[in-house]
Amino acid sequence: SGAPPARETRAPFRFDYERFRRSLRHPVRGGRPGEDPETRGRRMKIKEMMKFAWDNYKQYALGKNELRPLTKNGHVGNMFGGLRGATVIDALDTLYIMELEEEFQEAKEWVEKSFDLNVNGEASLFEVNIRYIGGLLAAFYLTGEEVFKSKALELGEKLLPAFNTPTGIPRGVINLGRQGTRSLFSPCSGMSWSWGWASAGSSILAEFGTLHLEFLHLSELSGNPVFAEKVRNIRRVLSRVEKPQGLYPNFLSPVTGSWVQHHVSIGGLGDSFYEYLIKSWLMSDKKDSEAKKMYDDALEAIEKHLVKKSAGGLTYIAEWRGGILDHKMGHLACFSGGMIALGAEHAAEERRQRHMELAAEITSTCHESYARSDTKLGPEAFRFDAGSEATATRLSERYYILRPEVVESYMYLWRLTHDPKYRHWGWEVVQALEKHCRVEAGFSGIRDVYTTTPSHDNMQQSFFLAETLKYLYLLFCEDDVLSLEDWVFNTEAHPLPINHTDFKA
Repeated sequence: SGAPPARETRAPFRFDYERFRRSLRHPVRGGRPGEDPETRGRRMKIKEMMKFAWDNYKQYALGKNELRPLTKNGHVGNMFGGLRGATVIDALDTLYIMELEEEFQEAKEWVEKSFDLNVNGEASLFEVNIRYIGGLLAAFYLTGEEVFKSKALELGEKLLPAFNTPTGIPRGVINLGRQGTRSLFSPCSGMSWSWGWASAGSSILAEFGTLHLEFLHLSELSGNPVFAEKVRNIRRVLSRVEKPQGLYPNFLSPVTGSWVQHHVSIGGLGDSFYEYLIKSWLMSDKKDSEAKKMYDDALEAIEKHLVKKSAGGLTYIAEWRGGILDHKMGHLACFSGGMIALGAEHAAEERRQRHMELAAEITSTCHESYARSDTKLGPEAFRFDAGSEATATRLSERYYILRPEVVESYMYLWRLTHDPKYRHWGWEVVQALEKHCRVEAGFSGIRDVYTTTPSHDNMQQSFFLAETLKYLYLLFCEDDVLSLEDWVFNTEAHPLPINHTDFKA
């Protein structure tokens, strides 16, 4: 035949960063002055908190994963399997957005000189993806610095063996060691298995359902479709599987592709799966209609089966165990106010109004969980039982570890409604953090939000710098700073660009 001979080499793929920057509709760090001095002062206070958190991490724990502020040392932990510098990677985009230029350069320098990806050890696929991949991708898109892109792509490749399962649903744990071609269950590295506590070797909905945004960008930046194919396959399995009452249970077998047990929650084990459905649609410039439909159907089932109103009039989302409701809501589930508001913005009028009301009610309930504590910070989980509403009843649920979900919802509701109460509530959180969590060398979680002399847990979580402080800062920014028209936030608050398909170069 007259076909030309196959080219031995093709030109290496090159992502066009300049073209991407021209497609953005707003300057990344905003361009509109003109807010009142009080708002600016509050924003500057939050910037000072970030600088304080970063400076102490740099002084006492640089290169470790988190700072232990009371003992003034670093913590490594076992979540990231030999990877280090979680706080550095999580803080990059926040430092950049806050215009902490010197601190951003310190962080970038650590990534260039000290961030080692040739590590051994078992890591959470989910945590490495949302913190490390998400943080590196966002830093690249914000700055165009190649080092962030190359590290993201190199790390992304190390995650691929997790998908070597009969269904392609990844297991929860990946060994980041040297990767070769080998069987899934070989004792060598590169294999993956599931967390011991996950039900009978099953995979967790919020974990395998929270890869979509990052993996599409890995394909976009590398020109390699393998990342997008992995997450499209997960989508395919989930859209086909039988959903009890339209709900998605939290555990799925990566071997059989069926649910392992029927526990449903919008908190810890399910949360970000739903978030990534609506955000996949937004990130695709509203082209990914399958994601939108799955989100709409899931939210309808949640409204029908899980949304409840307490005797005192508080709207909350209960958990569902095989048809039996557990009337508790986790702090993690408080992200859902922001998510529902974000989805409502783009719905038909009747639905839009209903969902905006629901979002505001849930966010108000989460505010109550803060307002009803002595520290004005909210507990890890709160219940709606006879006699107690929006409060934690068990000692094991009374802690606050600097979590972001409540202020995340304040930020979205502020941007979508401009009701001043959300800024007011956000400022209450800033004051409570300063009063109860700020210690001599950083910020620490507290063990009991119901005492005004709480004991500290000695941990400055990396997500405090990635999420809590970023969302608080954005709450007091103009809407064009990381505009929702240009960016979607991954579940660690790392901004990823919307693919503006109508953009003319």
